[in-house]
Amino acid sequence: MKKKIVFILLFVIVKVGAQTPTFSAIDSLIENGRYLIALQKLDRLKPTYQSNFKTALIYESIENYQKTADFLEKALDFQQDDKTKLKLAKTYQILQKSDKAIPIYEELVAKDSLNLILKFQLGKLYLVAKKSENAKTTFQYLIKKEPTNSHFSYQLALAFAQQNDRDRMINSFIDTYKKDTLHFKAIENLAYSFGKLGDVDSTMLFVEKGLVLDKNHINLNKIKINQLYKETQYEKAIPLLLHLDTIDKNETFSKNMLGKVYYYLDSLEKAKMYFKKLSILDKEEFKSYTYLGHIAFKEKKFNDARMYYMMATVVGKRKRDEEYYGLGSVFFETKNPKEAINAFEKAYQENTRNYRALYQFAKLSDDYYKEKKTAYKLYVKYIETFYDTDIMISEYVKRRIQDIKKDYFLKGETLD
Repeated sequence: MKKKIVFILLFVIVKVGAQTPTFSAIDSLIENGRYLIALQKLDRLKPTYQSNFKTALIYESIENYQKTADFLEKALDFQQDDKTKLKLAKTYQILQKSDKAIPIYEELVAKDSLNLILKFQLGKLYLVAKKSENAKTTFQYLIKKEPTNSHFSYQLALAFAQQNDRDRMINSFIDTYKKDTLHFKAIENLAYSFGKLGDVDSTMLFVEKGLVLDKNHINLNKIKINQLYKETQYEKAIPLLLHLDTIDKNETFSKNMLGKVYYYLDSLEKAKMYFKKLSILDKEEFKSYTYLGHIAFKEKKFNDARMYYMMATVVGKRKRDEEYYGLGSVFFETKNPKEAINAFEKAYQENTRNYRALYQFAKLSDDYYKEKKTAYKLYVKYIETFYDTDIMISEYVKRRIQDIKKDYFLKGETLD
């Protein structure tokens, strides 16, 4: 019996000794980048945990993660090993297969509940898988274990965001910022969150903090520029816009806004230059033609203005009341009242909240047509809808309504 045991041990030792030089040779091939030869040699070996694991490592080194996962799974069929399981879970993460990674992390965390790194990765996977309640519980646990860790608070904020819990989301982002005042993602999200709430002061506070950390951040620059534009601080917006324009020459926001601020600063040549660039970069942005029409109108180049306004009405897919109103103004200035009336009517039809379009439609109808019933109805509609919008216009409209009623009464005619 002893002789048999000795014989078996010798057989195992000889077999392992035979495999060890083989794997050493394979390791040498891998180190020298001869991975194809190494794969061929591994493929000829009898499958074992080690052969499958080494094959997985080769595929990992060339970023073929699906093959990596396949051979890690085969390795685990031969030997259950926690480090191999963790590598497989990480590979699934890379492959964005959170449904496969989560059970492995849960198993590993159950074995080692004090491993906060594993728990952190599991929490992030819960977020990827939209398991927000699990993520929330995980990060609340981690915060209790390490209260000063800003990353845990940030991930908790993301969990609250998935649950549409706005207040606790913002509080968690603030908590993140208090723990780490350089946490850019928290600052960025606080700027966006306060922006949605309409809290301008808080929004701009975090926008400024974010731009100190990253002056080239496009979205934060846009928020600041839009706020300056709303406040008509056009001069202050220009340096930011010029800087943004240098970051991406094909970006349309900066050209659009540069055109607008120069227009309102009455720098018409510069405005014209940027709107022409915009019309080339974005064929569907019809507002570039609108502003080119406005500029031509200011310059009393009415043929150019008419052309640009008409191009805007053709290209535009959104409300085009501004464009039709511009056309109406051009026709009025060039003594074409019938065309002006039609244009103002279209402007009002495009946007029934455009009180100036309705007024011009009514006023020109009153001036052009001998019969006043059309103008009367339009004036009445104006008073019913926009009485408190512009007092001076409303007073004029009220007088015309009374005058028209009086004229028709004297003629013995009704206005119904």
